[in-house]
Amino acid sequence: MNPHQHFPAFPPAGGPVPWAPAPWVPPSETEQLLHEAGSRGDVRGQLAALAGAELYIPAPRAEADANPDTVVWRRHVDPAGFVCRPLLTRGMLPAWHPDWVFRGVTLRWVAEFGWPDPQVWLGVNVGTPAQLLLPASPPDLALWQRAYAENDRPSGNRLVALRHGALHGPLAYGLACGVHLAIGNGVPWNEVGTVYREYGEERETLRDSWGITGHEGWRRQLDFLLDAENSPPEPDFVLRTREQLAAAIGELPSADLWRETAAGHAQDLGADPETVKGIEELVRRVMRYEARFRADGLLPPDGRVRTTVAYDYGRAVNLARWGLSARFCGPADAEAAIVYAGALSKSAHRSWEAFSAGYALGRVLRFDDEEYGTFYEQCLVAHRLLTESGGSPWKHIPWR
Repeated sequence: MNPHQHFPAFPPAGGPVPWAPAPWVPPSETEQLLHEAGSRGDVRGQLAALAGAELYIPAPRAEADANPDTVVWRRHVDPAGFVCRPLLTRGMLPAWHPDWVFRGVTLRWVAEFGWPDPQVWLGVNVGTPAQLLLPASPPDLALWQRAYAENDRPSGNRLVALRHGALHGPLAYGLACGVHLAIGNGVPWNEVGTVYREYGEERETLRDSWGITGHEGWRRQLDFLLDAENSPPEPDFVLRTREQLAAAIGELPSADLWRETAAGHAQDLGADPETVKGIEELVRRVMRYEARFRADGLLPPDGRVRTTVAYDYGRAVNLARWGLSARFCGPADAEAAIVYAGALSKSAHRSWEAFSAGYALGRVLRFDDEEYGTFYEQCLVAHRLLTESGGSPWKHIPWR
């Protein structure tokens, strides 16, 4: 990739028409808003769209790795003769490349960058139907600052998709198993591409939260997730005990029978008294969470959770995407892991709703401590979006 190249137009949807170009399909809402505002000459509308979006600057990976805290913004010389500093919106990012990454910035950062040369314009999505070219005089910079201050920026907890992303087939199925975290992070659920989060942030998060600094560490953590060995084993131990009891007696066991049997099994396996006591309390916690799940619609009135492996499988999908974004793996490795996580999820659960409840229980048992705080609320918001929204992948991708 040449930083001074002319970015090609995004490929139009549909087949070619000899006498007229096919209508352009914006990849996401941001590009649609830019295109519509540009068509009516509405600069403020275009700025409002930019104010609510993360914007990206291309950078050589070696440069970004050497100076992670510095964003170098090169000028772009267009064949038509004008000079601009180029930005891309998420839907217009080019295909993944191992040696090129994209630094995330905001419209406020752009306005504060410093524009000493009046001949250099701001160029967003240059050469595409979502193109925006703006002069960068001091009054213009003030307008950008005002647009950033006056327009809301979406946070996480929203269901987003790219229209040219995976929508059907095994890859889309796997991605739909990772959609809880995509919703929480406010990123498209169906993308396996250039970014997940901003490049520097991605690598920092993987290092600090996962201890991952390269391909080997990424692969090791991914395998733990795919083998359902990242989360503690105790939740599935007590859930499996309940299922075995139900199969043996032909009905759900009472709370006392379940708790005593789980504790007895743990004792038979050599657990110390403190661990046995913890197993008994875990059964009580699961019952309390399931009661709350039923009250909030995460489970049907007579529903229960049979396994929590969804939590590891769902995170495996996202770790594959994070590794790709951080350049710790290539697209083939990421896609294979995502498809495999989808297949594992399908074999372990009976429906999207059951998968979601299992994911939620795995997460809250590990982090929520019965506070019903952020970890619980994020699961509940995602579950409702996925079961109620017409744009949910669960509406058009069958579980089986």
